[in-house]
Amino acid sequence: MKTSYSVPVLLDQASLSAFQWRIFLLCFIVAIFDGFDTQSIAYTGPALMEAFQLNAGALAPVMSAGTVGMAIGAMTLGLFGDRLGRRPGIMFSVLLFGIATWLTAYAQSVNQIVILRFLAGLGMGGATPLLLALASEYGPARHRGAIVTGVLLGLPAGAIVGGLLAAKMLPVIGWQGIFVVGGVAPLIVLVFLFFMLPESMQLQVNTGRNLDRVRNTLRKITKKVIPADAQLEVPEIKVEKASLSALFGKELARNTIAIWITYFFNWVAWFMLLSWLPTVLKAGGLVPESAPMGTVVVNAVFILCAIPLSILLPRLNTRNVLLFMFAVGIALSLGLGLALPNWTIVFILVGIAGFGIGGQQLALNYLVISAYPTTLRATATGWAIGIGRTGAIVGAAIGGYVLEWIGPSGFFSLLALPLVLAAVAVVLIKKPAEKTVEPELAAA
Repeated sequence: MKTSYSVPVLLDQASLSAFQWRIFLLCFIVAIFDGFDTQSIAYTGPALMEAFQLNAGALAPVMSAGTVGMAIGAMTLGLFGDRLGRRPGIMFSVLLFGIATWLTAYAQSVNQIVILRFLAGLGMGGATPLLLALASEYGPARHRGAIVTGVLLGLPAGAIVGGLLAAKMLPVIGWQGIFVVGGVAPLIVLVFLFFMLPESMQLQVNTGRNLDRVRNTLRKITKKVIPADAQLEVPEIKVEKASLSALFGKELARNTIAIWITYFFNWVAWFMLLSWLPTVLKAGGLVPESAPMGTVVVNAVFILCAIPLSILLPRLNTRNVLLFMFAVGIALSLGLGLALPNWTIVFILVGIAGFGIGGQQLALNYLVISAYPTTLRATATGWAIGIGRTGAIVGAAIGGYVLEWIGPSGFFSLLALPLVLAAVAVVLIKKPAEKTVEPELAAA
């Protein structure tokens, strides 16, 4: 009788190895450039308006094109990653958003920028669910929340780097230089990914591919020799094939719908804020040189909040945490509408928005990773983020019109509406969902 080894159990029993840390670091670095390129259009927005003689409404297609691509990329490349592999999906995503961002620097018209931002969005949207899935699958269950959060922090970290670069270097290198940096750097990282990024062990075991390579990888991590004739297993809910319909299978449908609704309205508010913040601050009277610092502040607080959240989320009622976050977001949105032009208060409230409007993504991503088996995880994460990106399209698209219609104060106050709707959706999430034990851990 052959000896059986559970891959997740072996990972749970072992200490984190240098091999695993290398994977987490690579995923984090890719997320940094994903975040940089995602936000590049926000802090170059005022410069693009001046260069192409646009008003806020005319800039809306440029702002929303990337988010349209992100929505499609998250849903399609997540499915690609479940069926063909995390590694090729991540590498293709990086190649796509790197080249498209680089070419944006040489665009001669708004239409060209719209097309290139859409293509870049496909890659940026596709990378996120694949990075989260791969990193979570190489980490033990006891550290999975922190690992997912740590990789996710690359997105706001990249936005901070871009905001600081724009504040200091935009007058020197112009908006074109920002896109050159955002395009060339990830293409350099792609070389390292080719040589250093492995495939998911769980996915290889479930598909019966490269089992000798899996045994060798387990030896690197656990320092144990896995016999060549040993059977490798991933004990969890079995899904014959990753598909959209599988997300609505037994015990999954209600939470899938509730999570999608929450993602949608949360991202309406989050991307309406992120995409238009420098432009709104400038319209409110802030000097143009200081406008990109709003992006830096909101993302810096997002990162500061993420660290304790990654520790506390496994111990708290996730639904209650989400409801508290939305309450904070609603209050600060209304406060921002009243604070202009007191810039000290405005920047304090903008910072708190990193928790009250953006922080929900940390809890939601942790919830999604915990709620689905390996063979559905990237698909589930991809579709949840894809639905969120659809909300981001709405937020990015309407931001300019809202700004023209009711001004900076009204813009901030209106952010409360989608947050209220998202909070209502959280109530629909079944309570057992946040207590769901990782399938791998249960099998142990």
